[in-house]
Amino acid sequence: MRLRRWLESQPDTKQRLGLDANERLPISTLRGQFADNREWLSDPTLPTIVVGTVDMVGSRLLFEGYGVSRKMRPYHAGFLGVDTLFVLDEAHLVPPFEALLQSVVEVDSPLHGEKAASPVVPRSMLLTLSATGRATSDAVLQIDDRDLQHPVAGQRLNAVKRLTFHEPTEDESLDMSARLAAEAWSLSGEGTLPKRIIVFCNSRDSAIKTEAAVASLAKGDKKQGIEQRDIATQLFVGARRVRERQEVADWLKAHGFIAGSKVTAKLPSFVFSTSAGEVGVDLDADHMVSDLVPFERMVQRFGRVNRRGEGAAEVRVVLERDEPNAKEKPALKKALAKPVRERKATDHQLVAQFDLARKFRIAIEALPRVEGSDAINVSPEALRQLKIRAADDNQLGELLNDATTQPPLRPALTRPILDAWSMTSLEKHSARPNVAPWLRGWIDEEPQTTVVWRRWLPTRSARCSDSQIKEFFEAAPIHLTEKLESRSNEVFTWLLKHAARVVKLRTSPKKGDEEIAAQLPVDDDVVAIVLDHSGGVTCRMTLKQLQFDGGKDAQNAKKQFERDLQNRTLVVDRRLGGINSGLLDQSAKDATFAESADDVDRPRDWITQTETGSDETGNDETGSDERGNDKTIPIPAFRIVEQDVEPAENEDASRIDRLWKTCLRLPIARDDQDEPSTVLIVQKYRRAVTSEESRSTSSELSLDVHLSQTEAEATRLAERLQLPDELKLVLRIAARNHDHGKNTERWQNAFSAPEEGRPFAKTSGPFRNNLLDGYRHEFGSLPFVPRDPEFESLSEPMRDLALHLVAAHHGFARPVIRVDGCKDAPPSQLEARARDVALRFARLQKQWGPWGLAWLESLLRAADQRASAAAEAREDSNAVTATTPNDIKAEVTHG
Repeated sequence: MRLRRWLESQPDTKQRLGLDANERLPISTLRGQFADNREWLSDPTLPTIVVGTVDMVGSRLLFEGYGVSRKMRPYHAGFLGVDTLFVLDEAHLVPPFEALLQSVVEVDSPLHGEKAASPVVPRSMLLTLSATGRATSDAVLQIDDRDLQHPVAGQRLNAVKRLTFHEPTEDESLDMSARLAAEAWSLSGEGTLPKRIIVFCNSRDSAIKTEAAVASLAKGDKKQGIEQRDIATQLFVGARRVRERQEVADWLKAHGFIAGSKVTAKLPSFVFSTSAGEVGVDLDADHMVSDLVPFERMVQRFGRVNRRGEGAAEVRVVLERDEPNAKEKPALKKALAKPVRERKATDHQLVAQFDLARKFRIAIEALPRVEGSDAINVSPEALRQLKIRAADDNQLGELLNDATTQPPLRPALTRPILDAWSMTSLEKHSARPNVAPWLRGWIDEEPQTTVVWRRWLPTRSARCSDSQIKEFFEAAPIHLTEKLESRSNEVFTWLLKHAARVVKLRTSPKKGDEEIAAQLPVDDDVVAIVLDHSGGVTCRMTLKQLQFDGGKDAQNAKKQFERDLQNRTLVVDRRLGGINSGLLDQSAKDATFAESADDVDRPRDWITQTETGSDETGNDETGSDERGNDKTIPIPAFRIVEQDVEPAENEDASRIDRLWKTCLRLPIARDDQDEPSTVLIVQKYRRAVTSEESRSTSSELSLDVHLSQTEAEATRLAERLQLPDELKLVLRIAARNHDHGKNTERWQNAFSAPEEGRPFAKTSGPFRNNLLDGYRHEFGSLPFVPRDPEFESLSEPMRDLALHLVAAHHGFARPVIRVDGCKDAPPSQLEARARDVALRFARLQKQWGPWGLAWLESLLRAADQRASAAAEAREDSNAVTATTPNDIKAEVTHG
């Protein structure tokens, strides 16, 4: 954001980057203010910063984007796979992903097409960063002795960090959590010193127990004369909903746990962290307590104390017993006899405790001692010198290698597998594997489930089909801030426990819970929907079904449901509750509903777009606040309302409707004549982008105007990309013919186009899918392309490309497209046309490669969407300017 603000003051640099005076550097992230804003998808010619995770970026590169619809996956792959500088931080954590990126940027890789080396498709590049990783070439930026002389770098490299080991106590009644808590409490002077202390635990359960143990110590003991102490604590673990995770980040800033913070601690503050705190956050504390983990993880932990070298950090490592007792010896011997891949979690725990733990300790003990002390020096400079010594000392090198987690094995990425993934219009493909091993390798990782709470579920109508559910979540998409990811077996147990709690509370409410009991779901209510990565419905469960009452069939269904949860998304009715501080609440005691993102009755800030604010007079505020941030107003991207089919009209409703656009109407109740009487309506704020395609919706727009505007936009993109003349012509031909298939009575009627002024390219709806009968207007547009007066001037390969761009501009034709509903030719000719579409895709994929072809497709798709968005922006300016931003905020916030 600072870079973007600086760029606004450098018009020459901004121009050289291709940004117009009124364009800002696009920033898209997975968290915070820019989460899911999709700015990176708007214009393929603009420089853009995208901050993402291994899974987010990797799955999209492999045409299997998690949470992305199949028709949008090639769009994402094309934008990411071409003309990108990949900056991979903490590369040592994900060698398989690093290898994947290396294959993307190597133009001579067999993964690319015949034209990969041509200047038409811009190349990508890779820059890896790691404090503990491996040098893959000689061209590496490294710290050397000269940096020690720099006043800032030298201070940080020689930051005082004194490590001491703390052996097991004779009192075996004290578990690891109690011992970690005791050491942390000691570092705080028994709660008297305003120090920032971070406690690392190797599991979430241990972190939770350690936090509780410190809280218990802070309560004091009146009998022993120990007074109560005021402290601040925070749990920093995974398996927390992203919205609450952001609140934790705010807590860390407020309590001075972010490096460089100027916050002065007023009382002892403790952070209890799992591996979540080892990377990806600029944590800094005065002192640290830790259990023992592999060497490279210990190095990361050492970096979380005294990062700026401005203090003197105490690092206390609490050890387990290093010798098994009589009961553990046979179990350890049995565990060691098994191949590593066949060991259970308990086996790994035993091996780590009595074998690997010794190696981890020996590696740390190879570091030098602090001068005049028995403490071990774990400063960055001491670690650097250890690595330098290990390069020349084979014995030391082997010692460090034994104490370091070995990179996982990974499958080779071959062109046939990549081709199978890239055929995104095929819902199923026998050669399309799960992409996870190519991102993280073959690792023994338990299946995960993403949990989302919603007030409105699209299942209140018994007739609601799986396709309607998928359509509902495309209109009201699951936002990153709603997601909580946890182990599937944990989610399964949690869900059944809370389903049973709801049944008990509804049938036998406790005193004071009668009101909430009356609002709880009944047996036949669908309270859980399981979605796969593409948004398809795996299963839906009623409250009664989750009780799994019955014999063998019920138990089989229970096992199947547990399997269905693995690596999928579970959307639950918020009335089930079960969330506490962003974590799954296994206690099942509270009779409260979970806060959800689609509850318009409550002010919230999670599914929002931002707009530049204005003052009370309506004048735009072009400046910034005291922190230099743009002055913005949060606008919820979508809302869901229940409404009668014929709602009462009033002035306020019509005024609000100018700001909101209906995306979906789902019948949830019917009258005596079996006609819809009540509908669930999904509306998006007109300027908000709730999905990749929502930016292209608009009011009525004639077909000729839209084709002309798309051609102009395609010409602009081609010029800015400096494409060869023939490729520019291909884009223009495709742009001015891509929507001719809409000029049919079927399409115009299905989209409720006004009779006067037809044909239209865009309408305000409503959309009537039954009238469309599966018709794809891209398929109907294909016969118009060869009739273009400039088509014959193209070479044969470029004719193929022009036709393919038209067929694929909504994500189909990779390689198949439907012929349903098309009546412009006999069935035999339609089948031949569809066959040509598939063969054309195969030829072009061979020439341009998967990413190159997807990038070329994205040029027309971007031109189409930008032309539509520009038309809607003009419409919105008429709808919104009469309402001040303060009015907007009030209307949206209060529903």
